[in-house]
Order: sequence, then structure tokens, then C-alpha cells
Amino acid sequence: MADATTDHLLAPVPDDDGAPFWDYAARGELRVQACADPECEELRFPPRPCCPHCQSFDSTWRKMSGKGRIWSYVIPHPPLLPAYAALAPYNAIIVELAEAPRIRLVGNLVTTADAPLNSVPQERLRIGAKVQAVFTEIDGVHVPRWVLERP
Repeated sequence: MADATTDHLLAPVPDDDGAPFWDYAARGELRVQACADPECEELRFPPRPCCPHCQSFDSTWRKMSGKGRIWSYVIPHPPLLPAYAALAPYNAIIVELAEAPRIRLVGNLVTTADAPLNSVPQERLRIGAKVQAVFTEIDGVHVPRWVLERP
């Protein structure tokens, strides 16, 4: 559940191709779109109607463990949107999924799912750190965030 600090943060706007991602996220599941052609089965993110590998329009959603590692990160300075100013400094990370190293998701490293974006001290961030997906609700949409596997 979002707290007062997240009420005016940017929330995703699901589209037709990505709607299943957000539906699964609302259930606390991290799923990635996969080609349903048995000769391909490639994972793809962001979601799209056609497989970029074999051009099939058949797809399914494969459940991921939610485990990954920090591939990159940034501490935004200065905050560009007023809703984020009170949270600065905060992190934005790119996570490489454990089961799908070519799939990378953007999010924030936090201490718990509903913690503020600035809940992890900057010195705790490091490339390669193992993380686990958690979910929080922002404006009715459940979004993945990340916590350290070993806090």
C-alpha cells in the first residue's frame, strides 16, 4: 500500500501488451513475456505483440524467481520532479534477472516493499549485489521494487 511519500510519484500506465505484467505484479508475481512458438521460446521485455526473434505473434508469460543482480545504478541529482525532491537522494537501479540475463528491469532498491525510495544508504549500492523483487502499490498499480538478498 502506498504511503504519503508515494502518493504523487510517477505510476506506470499499462498498455495492452504489458497489461499481463501488471496483473501478475498485483498478485506478487514477476513474470516476463515469452514467445510461445516451441521452436523459439525466447523471453522478451518490454512486452510487445511480435517476437523479435522469430516474428511469432503467440506469447505466454513465464514466472521468474524475482532474483537478480544490480547491473547498474544512479543517484539522481537534482531531482527533476517536485514529488521526488523530498526523497533525494534516492537510487534508481537496473536489475539483470537471474534466469534471463538479457532481461533488465528498472526500479529502486529499498529496505522493504513499502519503504521510501531513499531507505537504502548510497554506500550500500554496488554493481553485482544480489536482489529480490518485492511489490508495492502506487496509484492502484503494483510495481516491482528490489531489496538486497542479504540486508
